Amino acid sequence: MRTIRQDQKLGREHLVQGLALAVLLVMGLYAVAGPSGVLAWGENQRLLDQQRVKLAQLKVDRAHLKNRVDLLNSRSVDPDLAGELLRSNLNVARPDEMVMLLPH
Repeated sequence: MRTIRQDQKLGREHLVQGLALAVLLVMGLYAVAGPSGVLAWGENQRLLDQQRVKLAQLKVDRAHLKNRVDLLNSRSVDPDLAGELLRSNLNVARPDEMVMLLPH
């Protein structure tokens, strides 16, 4: 026959085991559905792929701008680029020229 003390001790053990189980369940749920869990893995991979595409486009744009800067070097300016910039920024043309605007 159990005494009241044994029943209280058994109740405490069940309470501690229940709390430990609850903590483990919360940790497991966080590992699956948390911000860096298994479910977020696919979303993070998709965002990484998008950023890689954006980075590749920015590298192309940077190379294009670097080429234009090199052509505008103060020691040897490319005459075609200088004429293009003058005509586009100042809207000037000779009377015998026909201006055709092309989309970039």
